[in-house]
Amino acid sequence: MYAILDIETTGGKYNEEGITEIAIYKFDGHKVVDQFITLVNPEKEIQPFVVNLTGINNAMLKNAPKFYEIAKRIIEITEDCSIVAHNANFDYRILKTEYDRLGFDFKRNTLCTVELSRKLIPDQNSYSLGKLCKAIGIPMSDRHRANGDALATVQLFKLLLEKDSDKTIIESSTKLYDSARTAEKLTKLLEPLPTEMGVFYLHKDSGDVIFIGKGNNIKNEVTIQFLKTSKRSKKIQERTISISYESTGNELITSLKYYLELEINRPKYNLRNYKKLSTESFNHENFILVDKGRTLGEHSIILIENDTVLGYAFTNLAFHEDKIDLLKSIITPIENKALAKTIVKNYLRTKKVLKITRY
Repeated sequence: MYAILDIETTGGKYNEEGITEIAIYKFDGHKVVDQFITLVNPEKEIQPFVVNLTGINNAMLKNAPKFYEIAKRIIEITEDCSIVAHNANFDYRILKTEYDRLGFDFKRNTLCTVELSRKLIPDQNSYSLGKLCKAIGIPMSDRHRANGDALATVQLFKLLLEKDSDKTIIESSTKLYDSARTAEKLTKLLEPLPTEMGVFYLHKDSGDVIFIGKGNNIKNEVTIQFLKTSKRSKKIQERTISISYESTGNELITSLKYYLELEINRPKYNLRNYKKLSTESFNHENFILVDKGRTLGEHSIILIENDTVLGYAFTNLAFHEDKIDLLKSIITPIENKALAKTIVKNYLRTKKVLKITRY
């Protein structure tokens, strides 16, 4: 069920605006089943440019109901509905601000017909309500009045529902009312993350890993993951309770750890990779790959013996380079040697490491 609405305001400073008119059409996906339209006395002056735009002036609102007098009716008509509006962030913010002033926590999911139109009616010159409706043949009257704009939004939303034949875009574009709390949670999770190269792990409440990612900047990569709006991404965001990470220092160790960890943990929300494993041999049977480490003065090493990737480590190379037995004692061993070999070979085909030492 949807509550398609439009709000006109006094204008003025952010979060200090008052409502002058509101129109709400309750829509079941096929037809309008209820409606509520009224002028509202904002108990403050309307900005002159708004008067010129809407035609609504202070004299017209003198005997109109104040917001607290219509608040119950708005709650009733929007109950169990997603708020739909053209630039829904604005209309929802205005409504929520009015209810905050009354001490009531107004919570509704929202859908924005601007965002939906960009996805479902691409390549338009403008996505303003008036120009978009004119371009696609939706008639409009009383432009910049709540009832006229709300009625046009009803017709636009009908068209968008029809164009979203499998309903995935509408569903994925719905913003949940608790997104503010989600954003606050994610901000706390992001705060301690480094801006270094590495691999990160998203954990659910049990501690199990549900997603593994990698990148040149761990904090940025996690941020990007939390900004995605796909159905899968939203589930990841909702279920993530904690984040752990490992710095890697270079691209090869990053790839090696990432793909090996995917195979070990098999996180629910990752896609699988490296289905085809390499059967080719290395050019040499015994060698060490040396590359940058995580800190200044440190190097990473990958030890290959008898054409097999034994493991990797971070070490002071000047001390350990010629001590193969010692290197074997400090490396993190690799169980999936076929996968490790594929990753290393694919990397070396197109990229270089700092040094290759044969032994």
